[in-house]
Amino acid sequence: MTRYNSENRLLHGGDYNPDQWLDYPEILAKDLELMQKSKSNTFSIGMFAWSQLEPTEGDYHFEWLDKIMDDIYEMGGNVILATPSGARPAWLSKKYPEVLRTNERREKMLQGGRHNHCFSSPVFREKIGIMNRKLVERYGNHPALYMWHISNEYSGECHCEYCQENFRQWLQKKYPTLKDLNDAWWGPFWSHAYSDWSEIESPSSIGETMVHGHNLDWRRFVTDQTIDFYEHEIKDIRQLTPEIPITTNFMADTHDLIPFQSLDYGKFAKHVDVISWDCYPAWHNDWETTADLASKVGFINDQYRSIKQQPFLIMESTPSGVNWHEVNKVKRPGMHLLSSMQFIAHGSDSNLYFQWRKSRGSSEKFHGAVVDHDNSEDNRVFKEVTRVGEALEKIKAVKGSYKKAKVAIIYDWENNWALNDAQGFSNASKRYPQTLQEHYRYFWNHDIAVEVITSEADFSKYELIIGPMMYLMTEDVMKRLSTYVQQGGTFVSTYITGYVNENDLTYLGGWPQPLRELFGIKVTETDTLYPKDRNAVHYADQSFEAKDYCSLFELEGADVLGTYTEDFYAGKPAITRNQYGQGAAYFIGARTNLDFLERFYGELAKAKDLENAWVIKGDPDVSVQSRDFEDQSYRFVMNFSEETKEIQVATAGVDLITRTAHPTTLTLAPYEVLLLEEN
Repeated sequence: MTRYNSENRLLHGGDYNPDQWLDYPEILAKDLELMQKSKSNTFSIGMFAWSQLEPTEGDYHFEWLDKIMDDIYEMGGNVILATPSGARPAWLSKKYPEVLRTNERREKMLQGGRHNHCFSSPVFREKIGIMNRKLVERYGNHPALYMWHISNEYSGECHCEYCQENFRQWLQKKYPTLKDLNDAWWGPFWSHAYSDWSEIESPSSIGETMVHGHNLDWRRFVTDQTIDFYEHEIKDIRQLTPEIPITTNFMADTHDLIPFQSLDYGKFAKHVDVISWDCYPAWHNDWETTADLASKVGFINDQYRSIKQQPFLIMESTPSGVNWHEVNKVKRPGMHLLSSMQFIAHGSDSNLYFQWRKSRGSSEKFHGAVVDHDNSEDNRVFKEVTRVGEALEKIKAVKGSYKKAKVAIIYDWENNWALNDAQGFSNASKRYPQTLQEHYRYFWNHDIAVEVITSEADFSKYELIIGPMMYLMTEDVMKRLSTYVQQGGTFVSTYITGYVNENDLTYLGGWPQPLRELFGIKVTETDTLYPKDRNAVHYADQSFEAKDYCSLFELEGADVLGTYTEDFYAGKPAITRNQYGQGAAYFIGARTNLDFLERFYGELAKAKDLENAWVIKGDPDVSVQSRDFEDQSYRFVMNFSEETKEIQVATAGVDLITRTAHPTTLTLAPYEVLLLEEN
């Protein structure tokens, strides 16, 4: 048997758990039939199958997985084979309790649930190492194998003695001496200086430990410890199947749909071949419009595409509803195709689901799935999934194409951690990731491509870089941004920028000199407003509401573009522009509403020729995204509203999904999506 060439098709399918149905051969047979009918071609298998693969210690059963792999291959499908470390079998917890995670209160957790194992445990590492070695030896050459899926949604932390010792060793590698650590953590504060490495423990609870450098290093350690465990998992896999790509599924924080907070994915991304992520927006919710939510989905899609500068995968999404939102509303007719196409439009080469078939019992028995408890192809959800599968087959030419962007927004996980720790400003209104999404919104509304990058990225490829609320900014980043602007780039930053260094220590002497030179101002104070307080910014002959934060600063060469209108700083600068070398740096001193950002970025986009020339007359509810090859562009036109919308574009085209010709005036029904090909 030879491998299928899956390079010429977009992946469609999802998490498949045949290990739950081994006593139901008729169900497994029906799955193969329905997979083909739904135009599904790729399935993630095995992430929670440890108890079926090794029901007792050393007693391995792979026969059922052999058959599943063979059957999927015979029907023309591929397998993304997972390692099962995400959920331990009970025998492992009972015989080796050290594998159980210890929480921040130093309480040992119990068997049950998932993702509650210790990444440091030698026994756990040994046992998963044995399992992974057997999987790669048995299936590494199987023709159905498409990719390795390592564990599942890595997250959490452990505070056991193994992890305490690993934390101390991590610190000793970072800090040459204990004095260096005490200096970095500002040890004399509250008598927190250490006299011996053995005295150091993990924070008892983030938010209760007031040594912010300690908290920041612990979070860095948790990311590094998770990556170290991941590297342990892939050791034999990488050695024996170097040609098979490896991924692990990243996440997003769910209610507000913001970047995942607990791990530094910018660092983790360097260790995977392909980024994949699990996306579960609360479509049709009652606190935002469909377009509001779609913009947030777009932001995170752009982030995961940008981090590795390549297409990504959607490893999990839902065909309809989930079972863990506060209200589990199902997708309305048409939304599934639209939301699936949005993934592809922003750079995904897949739309995979959790889950293929609904579980019969336990916590996921009502989570959305392709196959419901009725085991039927005649229900609405299955038909909508099939419609997506048919569409993905028709648009497979976009696979491997990329999005070109001249605009970048900097997202920094360490900055977010440090800012959340800061006991100042207002805890309720810091909202770092949400603020970035608000700045992103102008560009999404106006169909201008954006990359969401880390502060380590190559700045030179962008014409405009936006870095709001860069509270933690290292001297190296200041230098690189200064060079970027000096050589012709444009940089925009805001209030609460440049307060602390990489150790979460404030800069002595006030606002750092490199930033003073870059922006041509000296920030002296930040006024934090109560929720009912308001000021205003006079800018471009208009008055815009200011809320939450107002920076006060002295001019040191910058031009004033806007001024405050209220309070003791009425008439003082609020918005500035500073010519620096061949480029310019803008400083937005106040938090505003979207109307100001619309005006500000609109003028900037026009001045820098960043506008989407293909969209003659757009609509904020209609998103236009492009994926490109060198001589080919594909235009996704998506109506994220419940109303019919009309836009005008530069060229006519044929919709690849319906094979229908469209003029330059496009009329889209609610939730309609078009994919137009342009040579």
